[in-house]
Amino acid sequence: MSDFLEIHRGDAPLVVSFPHTGTDLPPEIEPRFVSPWLARKDTDWWVERLYGFARDLGATTLRTRMSRSLIDCNRDPSGASLYPGQATTSLCPTTTFDGEPLYRGNSPDETEIAERRSTFFDPYHAALCRELDRLQSHHGTVVLYDAHSIRSRVPRLFDGELPQFNIGTNGGMSCAPQLAQRVAAICRDSGHSLVLDGRFKGGWTTRHYGRPERGIHAIQMELAQRGYMAAPDEPTENNWPSPIDSEPAIAAPLRAILLACIAFAKGAS
Repeated sequence: MSDFLEIHRGDAPLVVSFPHTGTDLPPEIEPRFVSPWLARKDTDWWVERLYGFARDLGATTLRTRMSRSLIDCNRDPSGASLYPGQATTSLCPTTTFDGEPLYRGNSPDETEIAERRSTFFDPYHAALCRELDRLQSHHGTVVLYDAHSIRSRVPRLFDGELPQFNIGTNGGMSCAPQLAQRVAAICRDSGHSLVLDGRFKGGWTTRHYGRPERGIHAIQMELAQRGYMAAPDEPTENNWPSPIDSEPAIAAPLRAILLACIAFAKGAS
């Protein structure tokens, strides 16, 4: 198993993936970035810790330790934009979410992008495929839950403050409507704000793997980071990242959501 991948195998019909929680940068590439802090600025901070309970529920978890600034495992490998006409970042990002240049000099060319893809992107998705196949062969139906977070305010990407829970199902195409509505109901009952298929409709992972008619239901959860950590509107090297809260306000609904995903998959099998 590739040493940059962290895989925990469970027996429940649920895979929780963490494509954006890594902070590692290869030593030969790190000096090319404007700064290590800037290269890690848009990390989905602490999300793998926030969902630490997933293993206790029997879920399989998959995480890459590599930074999304090196290569984004939730982007279309062809380079096509997931949100045409809207600001976003690419397979090998050249700017932060705020539009700041990531590289001191030349950004990766096509050859380097292809090398990063074969070294880091392809093994991540090969592992994800293996785990989905393993669980589906046993259960028949499996849920893929793609776990993300982002700052509450990123003016370049969206207006105003992002809802606490941002559920993405590719416009209802990546999972059964009853699963999406059950997850939305849990979020609504928590008292926090939510949106279903709003600004974030699901990245490449959700869109690529979600095939309800074949028994794989994929859902993305983009959390506003204020729900589990202090998230300043203007992060600096002095205040970002802040620590994870000792008792995150959204921990209970997240646990209920994963339990609902498992129950759905078992009921659909």
